[in-house]
Order: sequence, then structure tokens, then C-alpha cells
Amino acid sequence: MTVKPTHHINVYSLGLLDYQQAFKLQDVLLQKRINGDIPDTLLLLEHPPTLTMGKSDDVRNLRVPESHLKAQGIATYSTDRGGSITWHGPGQLVGYPIIDLADRNKDLHRYIRDLEETIIQMLAGFGIRSGRDKINIGVWVGREKIAAIGVRIRKWVTKHGFAVNVNSDLTHFSLINPCGITGRGVTSMARVLGRDVPMADVRTAVIDAMGAVFGVPTRLGSEDISAFS
Repeated sequence: MTVKPTHHINVYSLGLLDYQQAFKLQDVLLQKRINGDIPDTLLLLEHPPTLTMGKSDDVRNLRVPESHLKAQGIATYSTDRGGSITWHGPGQLVGYPIIDLADRNKDLHRYIRDLEETIIQMLAGFGIRSGRDKINIGVWVGREKIAAIGVRIRKWVTKHGFAVNVNSDLTHFSLINPCGITGRGVTSMARVLGRDVPMADVRTAVIDAMGAVFGVPTRLGSEDISAFS
């Protein structure tokens, strides 16, 4: 069933933002979306070096002692999204959509597929051929994951979202069993293309692809997003 574009998506580019700050901001915006105070919203940002663990995580997916992480200045958080452990850090574009799925037939599976399709279309614009895996959520280049997806919904409004490895330092993924998946690797846009990719170009491409896939206009948010936190 086709969803009619009854509203738009406000987009905010926040630069480098601490994970805990972003988590609290998502909760504030989620409640405002539930209340109908704001339209659908997309936050685009990067995090300092951070490991996050989903609801279904297994401590065995962390390959080093927590003391090692502290010594390296790497923050760790248990979070309420689905999925397992993943890495966030500079050079990775993180997207947090706050979207009311009541306007999209309350179809969580379709929403996840739409997030995957957004990343697939964005990557295609850079000449990167990617796709889905039959078992594991996310976006893959061959057998290597280039984008992770983990979501949570409350009253049919989403939080969390996707993380695309753009110019990420992939050595950090050796600290974990990424997303709890064995026998697979991770990659980045820079690794596939053999060059660094301007983050601003990726942000623009993600915004354009999301508007196309979700069938709604995207607009730069005019409000001061810090006022919501």
C-alpha cells in the first residue's frame, strides 16, 4: 500500500555529539512526535569513540576487557535498541530518524527495509554496489557490512536508526564481534573506493535518498535543536 506524503521530514546535522546527549535528545523528540508537536525528524551526526550494546547483546561479543576500553578513552553504553554490539566513532555517519509509523501502516519490517534501501541508493550514487543479507539486517558489500541498523519504537514512533561507515577507522571493529555476527567482515565507503569521501556529500546524499524512499519532502530544521534537550 502506498503511503501518501502528508508531511515532511525535518533534518538536523549536529556534527560530533556525545552518545548520551544524542540518546536523551532522541527521547525528547520522540515524545514530541508522539504528542504531534513536531513532524518526522532525522538527526545526522557522528559520535566520539563509543561502543553500544543492544537489548539482545551477549558479553562474549566484546573481545577485550572493559579496562582496555577505558584506557583507550572508549565510552560504552547499554542501550534500548534492537541488535547487538556495534562501534561508533568519527568518520561514521549516524542517522537517528524519529518517524511516526502510524502514518506508514504501522509496518516495522517495511520501515527497516526502507532504511536499508535509503543506504543502498545513497551508496549507488557513489558507485558502490551494495545489498541486503537474507538473514542479517543492515547493508552489505559482498560479505562485509558497510551499514548497521538497529531500531526501537514506542507508540509507533521510532528512535535509533543506522550507522554508515564512511571514513571509519575499521581497526576498532576488532574490539568486538560486530552486531554479534561471526564469519563476516566490515568495510567502509573509503575502503571500497580507495579514497576518503567528504562527509558533507554523504549527508546530502542520505537526505536525498531518504526523501525518495520514504516519499516525503525533506527540509533543514529551522528550530534550534539544542532547545529540545
